[in-house]
Amino acid sequence: MFWKSTYNELIKIAYKPRSYIGIGGITLIIGIVLFAMKLEGKYYISLITGQLEQSVSFEGNILNGNLIGFIILQMLIVHVPLLIAFVTGDLISGEADMGTIRLLLTKPISRNSILFSKFLASCVYTAVVVLWLALMAVLLGRMLFGGGDLIVLKSDGLTILQQHDIVWRFVYGFAMAFLSLVTVATLALTLSCFSENSIGPIVSTMGIILLFTIVGTLDVPLFDTIRPFMFTTHMAAWRCFFDDPIDTSQILKSTLILLTHIGVLLGIATYKFNRKDILS
Repeated sequence: MFWKSTYNELIKIAYKPRSYIGIGGITLIIGIVLFAMKLEGKYYISLITGQLEQSVSFEGNILNGNLIGFIILQMLIVHVPLLIAFVTGDLISGEADMGTIRLLLTKPISRNSILFSKFLASCVYTAVVVLWLALMAVLLGRMLFGGGDLIVLKSDGLTILQQHDIVWRFVYGFAMAFLSLVTVATLALTLSCFSENSIGPIVSTMGIILLFTIVGTLDVPLFDTIRPFMFTTHMAAWRCFFDDPIDTSQILKSTLILLTHIGVLLGIATYKFNRKDILS
């Protein structure tokens, strides 16, 4: 019954036009970036490497699909949470808004099963978005610009990763990005349990992300104790896979923090959903 409920939730997501806004937006933005890089990519790269070329000599294809994929992932991972919340924030509140929540909760299946089927469906949708982002950014980028070593610029220097050492980094990097976005999806789903309309959870999710991001960037000693435990602090942990050597401890810490947020949010959602009034 649980898997049938999950299948039904996936069908609901598939039939909602808003579910394709995220994929369409990603396609459009990546298409524009690839077109711009094809035309002016060498000029863009020269702006980045111009000062370094005085002390370092670069040879080979610097503007390659690996660099394009890394740039696109870095650009879009900030905006994808909105696209995820746009769909997952509607999974429960949307049913309450349309009045179908009463019919749903009268089915011979527990409320916990219904909630977790919606959670699993949101994870599947998030995986589809991340997979599409990976195919468009990395695969299409490599088809258009070819392969090559990846230059990763940092505030304290640069890291050059050889071509044969890049594919697995992208795989794990996108997996970490997926975990971050599942955290956002879980937050939106939890807030959806407290709302009777679709707009509230979406706006609230983005408001929380914005607030946490601001707190994370402010250099205030008061925030130093809470900053390491905010999920937004660890949403960029995918970049750790492009370090050399890789900071394994930081990756494990970020994974634990994100999983803890998911678990706590699901606990709150379960408590609220099991007490949701379907008569009012």
